[in-house]
Amino acid sequence: MNAKQVKVILTAKETGDRFSEKEPVSFSAGQASTHIQLDPECKYQEMLGFGGAFTEAAAHSLSLISPEKRKEIIHRYFDPIEGLGYRLGRTHINSCDFSLGNYSYVEEGDTSLESFSIEREKKLVIPLIQEAMEVADEELSIVASPWSPPSWMKTNGEMNNGGKLLSEYESVWADYYSKYIEAMEEEGIRIWGVTIQNEPEAKQVWDSCLYTGEEERDFIKNHLGPSLAENGHDDVKVIIWDHNRDVIYERAHAVLSDPEAAKYVWGTGLHWYVSEEFENLSKVHHAFPDKHLIFTEGCMEGGVQVGSWDTGERYGRNIIGDLNNYLEAWIDWNLVLNEEGGPNHVGNYCDAPVIVDTTKDEVHYNSSYYYIGHFSKYIKAGARRIGCHVSNDSVLATSFENPDGEIVVVVMNANSGDEEISLSCAEGSMTTTLPSHSIATFIIR
Repeated sequence: MNAKQVKVILTAKETGDRFSEKEPVSFSAGQASTHIQLDPECKYQEMLGFGGAFTEAAAHSLSLISPEKRKEIIHRYFDPIEGLGYRLGRTHINSCDFSLGNYSYVEEGDTSLESFSIEREKKLVIPLIQEAMEVADEELSIVASPWSPPSWMKTNGEMNNGGKLLSEYESVWADYYSKYIEAMEEEGIRIWGVTIQNEPEAKQVWDSCLYTGEEERDFIKNHLGPSLAENGHDDVKVIIWDHNRDVIYERAHAVLSDPEAAKYVWGTGLHWYVSEEFENLSKVHHAFPDKHLIFTEGCMEGGVQVGSWDTGERYGRNIIGDLNNYLEAWIDWNLVLNEEGGPNHVGNYCDAPVIVDTTKDEVHYNSSYYYIGHFSKYIKAGARRIGCHVSNDSVLATSFENPDGEIVVVVMNANSGDEEISLSCAEGSMTTTLPSHSIATFIIR
């Protein structure tokens, strides 16, 4: 490929293309009705990377298939050359709904935390993270999130069904994070960041705990921030909110407008449920430009949807929408689920980019796997988003400049018909056709 050509990688519903490298497209005169103009001089946020969640459900599902297929899946996610190049991960402190049941790491009433043990995680979750790191050939950036404190620390006396953290246990719960960080470090896994609480506004029938924005602010300011600092973990990124985009600005403002709380906070985490108000991310960024934005969870709910193309398009639409509004890191929910969309201890079955049939020892790569890969395989850590103006709403696009100067443009056509597009940059203009229901990555060197 010479300097006057653009590399094209395509995934399309009807043609059967999956990460297919097509004939390079040459720069030439002419412009299509849908025109994408790049401006590499206009630079925005720097990208940290992409990843997925190491849940007990994912690890359990992988333990029930053949070693060869388990190895294949881990490579297809974490191999930096052949796979999706994942370099981020998320896992749960105590149990979550995608665990085999409720559990915590201490005995009831142990305010000294002397009984603290992550022995349960050593069976399934930790070996999976270790294997992923081996394949990635680098330390993964792991975000750890609690779904609930131990039942005895809560107002409702159980890990499920909401409830709140009792005020008398706030300091103990803050120290619990440090215990977890230290225990994971002993297993060779550095915890890069922690969120305060998964979905703090959701009273779920599974593991959950409620915080207002003010309660989250005060817990960070008076307990968690000081505890992490005292225990030598002030390098661990503290992430607030960890819930939906609809009220992300209000929740971020409640914490970050307080300097004493904000000094401990790295950034704001978000999920995609409820709304696609991507502009709310920009609102947070412009109000608090020294803080960061990270996507911490998203999945298709309602069980397995093998073969669905809507799944991939939802991923593509959300990733582009978030990246174009200052997002710096993107973490999917479960890496793998079984043929039911679990296991899930309350029957909250969902879909994942990779589904394994544990009875037939079969692996299904969903459209979402390929759509994520059009970003994660080609937008490298340290890439900077650049100006990318699309002339109309026929297609969605985002563009980044990799550290080596390579320009990566991801364009998605969710329409039922083909779309002719042109792409212009300093090197010139190129015109090509995007098939219906497709996503393409263009690489300009």
